[in-house]
Amino acid sequence: MPLTSIDQEKIKRITSALRNEHDRLRSKYKLLKFQDILGLSILLLCIVSIGFASMYWLKGQMSTVFLVLWVAFWTSILHELEHDLIHGLYYKKSKLMVNLMTLLVWIFRPLTLNPWIRKYWHHHHHQHSGKVIDIEERGVTNGEKWSLKRLIMTPDLLFSFMFRCVRIIREIKAEYSANRLQAKDMKMLRKTLIFGFMPIGIPAYLVFYVWVIFKLLLAFDVSILNEDTMIWWCSALDPIIYIFVLPNYIRQFCLHFITSNMHYYGDVADGDVARQTQVLNAWWTWPFQLFCFNFGSTHSIHHFIVNEPFYTRQLSMKRAHEVFRKEGIKFNDIGSFFRGNRYSESI
Repeated sequence: MPLTSIDQEKIKRITSALRNEHDRLRSKYKLLKFQDILGLSILLLCIVSIGFASMYWLKGQMSTVFLVLWVAFWTSILHELEHDLIHGLYYKKSKLMVNLMTLLVWIFRPLTLNPWIRKYWHHHHHQHSGKVIDIEERGVTNGEKWSLKRLIMTPDLLFSFMFRCVRIIREIKAEYSANRLQAKDMKMLRKTLIFGFMPIGIPAYLVFYVWVIFKLLLAFDVSILNEDTMIWWCSALDPIIYIFVLPNYIRQFCLHFITSNMHYYGDVADGDVARQTQVLNAWWTWPFQLFCFNFGSTHSIHHFIVNEPFYTRQLSMKRAHEVFRKEGIKFNDIGSFFRGNRYSESI
């Protein structure tokens, strides 16, 4: 679907309207000008909220279910903060602060790709959204036909790769041969495979898998080790699982479900931001939105305006949706679920 002059004019109109709204918000809310302080304050608020909840849970004063959902909510904000850091929106004159904030948001979201590596693929995603070479979105199942396999892969980046590694490698080789992937991209892919989930991600996933297996064996009264040993290991791992891992597994499922289905795949031209995403905010998506900070309603704004922090998108959402509807941006195109996230309804 080539990008026409009509499409380009539509993109300009939408972008201009969104910029005007963001300028209006900055004039109305003077606090928005203190972007660095806001970013750092949000980070500290999230960490403190997670820390106090963890302390109460460890003392037996909070239920495990509440703890997991509470942490999942706050880590969804940390994800948005990491996304802003990737776009260089805070402390532009201090690499130390940027790296420190990036490290902290990674520690509290241990199942995610190394954010310094993700930065490369996220900028690549903006250049090639909806293409085979959009490594970031393909990694979270964008473009896959819905099936039990996609459901399993949605929250789990390791399973997502393992279940498709042969096909992914074949596709990457074909794209490289066709000069749609460059030598620098292939170098970063190798770096991603080796270091992308180290030193935090791989251990976190393995600990989670061991914990799940032990819990299932104990539930069905099956012993591959001494039962007391398995109980001890589960108890020892419980704080790691309930504070750091399980909340992020839930958060990732919600985020990956929304993002992989609101992004279109396969028939979108480079630069056609009007067709790269839909607004996905149907009533039944709200349980998912709760743990990805309303991503389905606001992320399309980011494709038009990349240099605004996530909280500004929340404030501009109402006006943005008015503009989107006027200009024909799709809302809740549930049919894309059944056509492998293609934009065209004729496929």
